[in-house]
Amino acid sequence: MKILLVYPRYPDTFWSFRHALKFLSKKASFPPLGLLTVAAMLPADWEKRLVDMNIGTLGDEDIRWADYVFLSSMVVQSDSAKEVVARCKGLNTRVVAGGPLFTTGYKEFEGVDHFVLGEAETTLPLFLADLAKGCPQHIYSSDKRPDISKTPVPMWSLINMKHYSSMSLQCSRGCPFDCDFCDIIVLNGHKPRTKGSQQMVDELEALYRYGWRGSLFIVDDNFIGNRKKLKAETLPAMIEWSKQRKYPFTFFTEASINLADYEDLMELMAEAGFNRVFIGIETPNEDSLVECNKWQNRNRDLAGAVKKIQNHGFEVQGGFILGFDSDPISIFRRQIDFIQKTGIVTAMVGLLNAPNGTKLYKRLKKEKRLLKDMSGDNTDFSINFLPKMKYETLVAGYKHVLDTIYSPRHYYERVVTFLKEYKPRKTTGISQLRFSHITGFIKSLWFLGITNKGRRYFWRLLISTLLKRPRHFPLSISLSVSGFHFRKVAESYNKTILELLRQSA
Repeated sequence: MKILLVYPRYPDTFWSFRHALKFLSKKASFPPLGLLTVAAMLPADWEKRLVDMNIGTLGDEDIRWADYVFLSSMVVQSDSAKEVVARCKGLNTRVVAGGPLFTTGYKEFEGVDHFVLGEAETTLPLFLADLAKGCPQHIYSSDKRPDISKTPVPMWSLINMKHYSSMSLQCSRGCPFDCDFCDIIVLNGHKPRTKGSQQMVDELEALYRYGWRGSLFIVDDNFIGNRKKLKAETLPAMIEWSKQRKYPFTFFTEASINLADYEDLMELMAEAGFNRVFIGIETPNEDSLVECNKWQNRNRDLAGAVKKIQNHGFEVQGGFILGFDSDPISIFRRQIDFIQKTGIVTAMVGLLNAPNGTKLYKRLKKEKRLLKDMSGDNTDFSINFLPKMKYETLVAGYKHVLDTIYSPRHYYERVVTFLKEYKPRKTTGISQLRFSHITGFIKSLWFLGITNKGRRYFWRLLISTLLKRPRHFPLSISLSVSGFHFRKVAESYNKTILELLRQSA
């Protein structure tokens, strides 16, 4: 059997980092971890190739070569996925589709021969067994949550790592919380399921042996979902391995804000080499937190929690949402003030959307407020329901937030605020200097320091960092490059928002 695994193209979004990747001569931020893991689950004697459309083009000869095209996708890749299905159908190559997009939205797709939905450890063996007997079904689904301690090491041999700015691996699935807008629990359940500590070490070792050095994203939606096992087993094993290998990786992940409540956990994470964490803060408005059942964020000093995490050696990246029914008209200014005050440099601000299957989706459907399926882009101007706030007011306020926080002045002010609080460990996460770092530094001096309209703020940051915090100089360059990308994305969204507001007027 010849299997072609295809990862559709991402549009230019907040998390694509497409404008920033050019500085490091990289083509994509992360590899298609799901497809690489699925590839390792397929029979060893099958021929396998992978095309990541964010790295290279998918040719007709690639499709013709395959007996089956295995397609996996996030919701934001939907348009590209539909194009792939249409091309395969036109070339008479059968398509097997799975992953988050198809698990919650397979009814929107025509031309797919077989849907393998849910978690592949459960449904893929069923498909393979039927395929071997010559009677594969159209849809395979299951509510069973598999034991991921049996999940194989991803097949890293299918990709060229030099095209990516970071690698990724998974430690756990599932989240103990119940935010009504979030589809994590729809896809992966409430109870966090974890890999074993030796399994994690084996996956780290596999990446190390394939030559990877540098950034490694632990893709868990909430890395601290099972704190007991994390502290007793997983992190001690990662620390020991990192020490033996002289810290070849710097880790970053996603977690809930209650990370700030556990100093021992933060200490272990920092010792292992973690230096960044994405946290869903959502809103400083308490009524909106009540509305969306974000109880882990309620009744706490959110700004103080962010500062505490920064003080323990982590850059806090934050997710923020506008468009809750409880949002007052003052929410736009409050979001800006909170983001600036906390020094959350990477602030992903988006409009509320209701993913398929979530509690929010069901409530809005019952209230007859749903308009369409969500785009999957956390930070574009689209919203798939009728908001309580006037739509024109909401998108105009959203535009104002983006215009403000990603203006050069406000962005670089946040970098300075963050660097004042950031206290990383001195012994972990030491990066090796590479040629791409040198060329990236030169490019940043030219594009950000000479040709860019915010150049005076860029130079002010660099000089100030060199004089006051020279250890943070590489980080200040990195954050400046990220800011360039965010401004580009915000500018593209704002053009569309302006056109929408003109039409509505």
